[in-house]
Amino acid sequence: MIHRRQLLQSIPWAAGALAPFAPLTALADDASGVAPRLPFRANAPLAKVRAEPDRLIDFAVCTRPFRPQGPRIEAQQLHGKHVVHHYGHGGSGWSLSWGSARQALPLILATRDRHIAIIGCGAIGLTTARVAQRAGLRVRIYCKERPPEVRSSAATGVWSPDSRLYTEEHATPPVAAQWERMARSSFKTWQSMLGLPGEPVEWHDAYVVSDTPFEEPLPDTGPDEEPEYAELEERVRELRPRLVTLRPGEHPFKAPHARRFAQLVFNLATYQRLLMDDFLREGGEIEQRDFVHARQIAGLRERTIVNCTGYGAKALFGDKSIVPVRGQTARLIPQPQVDYALYWRGHNLAMVPRRDGLLVQAQGPHDYNNEDTQVDRALSEDAVRRLAGLMA
Repeated sequence: MIHRRQLLQSIPWAAGALAPFAPLTALADDASGVAPRLPFRANAPLAKVRAEPDRLIDFAVCTRPFRPQGPRIEAQQLHGKHVVHHYGHGGSGWSLSWGSARQALPLILATRDRHIAIIGCGAIGLTTARVAQRAGLRVRIYCKERPPEVRSSAATGVWSPDSRLYTEEHATPPVAAQWERMARSSFKTWQSMLGLPGEPVEWHDAYVVSDTPFEEPLPDTGPDEEPEYAELEERVRELRPRLVTLRPGEHPFKAPHARRFAQLVFNLATYQRLLMDDFLREGGEIEQRDFVHARQIAGLRERTIVNCTGYGAKALFGDKSIVPVRGQTARLIPQPQVDYALYWRGHNLAMVPRRDGLLVQAQGPHDYNNEDTQVDRALSEDAVRRLAGLMA
């Protein structure tokens, strides 16, 4: 059996919390989802990736906090505190962080407390802290780890607002409308960061290549453990540049079929430092604290607590709905001249150009519901060798 999700993987919109091959369908005005034929004009020949395993300089694994019903954004009274839960963004944490934090803000402001606490210093925790500061609040972050040690530091770092976020049955019209508000709000904020020192956000050309025509389904690879994810991208269609189909000879890759599009990339090392510097400059405080039970929040001095613990909420707050989705990335030595992303349809392979190196992501066969965070070096080395095979 071939999942519909597999068919949509012909054009990846890789993911922000480490969602390697999220669905992307129509990006154009015609029924095929592909822009009308346009001539291919590259500014210069594409630089060749030095895809050699001995150039790998870093490996990282994290667990995406997927919830079938989507992010948890709600408040409750717990252990004498007003707790606002804000977690469970699957592979869309970085992408949706600004818009999602703005959705949580009214729940935070409801108590009229001017000093609040946030548990967690990852993508959602840091961004929520900045949104709260902009609303005039004093914020203290409690965390066991801070960037770059947090799990979201291992994300692919691309705009993927609909990656592993909801299952089909939970994406009701109100839920889809809320997602659209979050996606549009986040996108606008990301665009405001273009051109800042260190290039925390950049647009790059990207190519998706295929061994078979894009119109043909991928071969059946056996049972698929992952659910059918909701298809929401049509609601923000105009935010995404359209695909262009390339003819043989219009691209340098060893694959007969190719398409070009534009990809928004987050340089996470620079961006996290920007968030941290802004947070501390505006009076934010960070206190190291390892929470092992939710009862510990009773001892915090703040009355309003925002729970941004991501996958950690499964154990800390007993949320059994969270499903871990394992993701492994590796970085090749930076090649500034390689300024394009590359995806190989049907091979679960992605390469993203970042300032801290060429990020290579390979999807394992059993990543869904897998909380193993041990690095499998052979998996990344194999991905690099396959990447080398694509380079002419």
